Amino acid sequence: MNYSIICYILCKILDFAALFMALPCLVGIIYTEKAAWSFAAVIVVCLAVSLAGRRFKPTSKVFYAKEGFVAVSLSWILLSLVGAVPFYISGEFPTYLDAVYETVSGLTTTGSTILTDVEGLSYSIQFWRCFTHWIGGMGVLVLILAILPLSGSYNMHLMRAESPGPSVGKLVPRVKSTAMILYGIYILITFLQVIALLAAGMGLYEALTLTFSTVGTGGFGLLNTSIGSYSTVVQTIFIVFMLLCGINFQLYYLLLIRKPKDVLRCEELRYYLGIVFLSAALIAFNVRGFFESAFQAFHHALFQVASVMTTTGFATLDYDVWPEFSKTVLFLLTLLGACAGSTGGGFKVSRLVILWRCVKNEVSQASHPRSIRKIHMEGHIVEEGTLRSVQVYTAIYVLLFLVSLLLVSLDEFDFVTNISAVAANFNNVGPGFHMVGPAGNYSQFSGFSKVVLMFDMLAGRLELLPVLVLFSPRTWRKF
Repeated sequence: MNYSIICYILCKILDFAALFMALPCLVGIIYTEKAAWSFAAVIVVCLAVSLAGRRFKPTSKVFYAKEGFVAVSLSWILLSLVGAVPFYISGEFPTYLDAVYETVSGLTTTGSTILTDVEGLSYSIQFWRCFTHWIGGMGVLVLILAILPLSGSYNMHLMRAESPGPSVGKLVPRVKSTAMILYGIYILITFLQVIALLAAGMGLYEALTLTFSTVGTGGFGLLNTSIGSYSTVVQTIFIVFMLLCGINFQLYYLLLIRKPKDVLRCEELRYYLGIVFLSAALIAFNVRGFFESAFQAFHHALFQVASVMTTTGFATLDYDVWPEFSKTVLFLLTLLGACAGSTGGGFKVSRLVILWRCVKNEVSQASHPRSIRKIHMEGHIVEEGTLRSVQVYTAIYVLLFLVSLLLVSLDEFDFVTNISAVAANFNNVGPGFHMVGPAGNYSQFSGFSKVVLMFDMLAGRLELLPVLVLFSPRTWRKF
């Protein structure tokens, strides 16, 4: 284990934490809020600790998969602990644990909250709360790689540990260039949504903060009603951008280099859009009696499907009062999630497609034992390493889900609340059903359950293995 390079990366994380907090600090100064001093104090401490840590330069900047997993996991934990401090010392969160929960929820783009009244927060705290979604959406280490590359090809270990999906590749030969392209696309989509919301009549502050929550597929809102108080036009803008951010960002790169045929051939994209519109149609038909027109039914159904499947977690209404069929569809979409390589969480559409084809292959093999069939995706044979990765991920996913459900049930809440809370946090969606539905929150869970759910959020966002590696004694051996 190369401890020196991990410490070096963590010092860089503190630098970036200070840089990130400069924006909400500025917002606090503009609105003359006391919370601005909370951010200023944390910025000073972060820079001081980072400056002290720079005295101990890494003996070697070479690192491998093990160091990559550990560096990414510890970076997210450190940023969560540091990012929670302004929440707590501002006095707007009751306990530091609640502040950490909110920060982890923000950075992992989960969007679950312990707050009962988000409208009572100051402007700077609200800004930081939504901005954490944007920071975590594309990934903290991906941003560092785009600006401060570390050591050539070894950087790919960091990108693989932080990027969502069964397999991660480079868009261009250099990792730094890949990171820069991804963040360039991310910033462009952010800019386009801000412009669209401004054109729809929204103020700059609202447009920025809600765009951070949308593009990062997080779901923190500024109002207790989430997005329900906004016009149909504004809600439609959110639908469009939620769906756009649930798509693999590599497809946007293909569009930029004028390869639209490759985008159209993407099987995951076709399945993703097919599931979205089929689910919306089924729910709209099921809830048609709740609305005055078929258009309203489909609009709200499509909004909730887009919100849940992209793991954003916005809501236009309390869908917990909908029929059981509609809630079941939304729950299944909570587990599924968006596309690989997007800012969305969940199991990922590509994994589901690969698993389904594995099942079909095994059934066919049972009928014709001598036949040899390969799993294909996007017109290419899926490598054995990717198949093994998907199968191992699925096994760990189910095991951690069941263990988390068992631990959270110690709070003695009803089963629907417990299972939807675990599903919503593990898949980085946010709201669930019953007590944790769109009209509820997570404030009533015990401190122990909140820790379990925080672990789920981090494990789900980092694709399980980077977090689990921290608990292996072999990880910490020097050689």
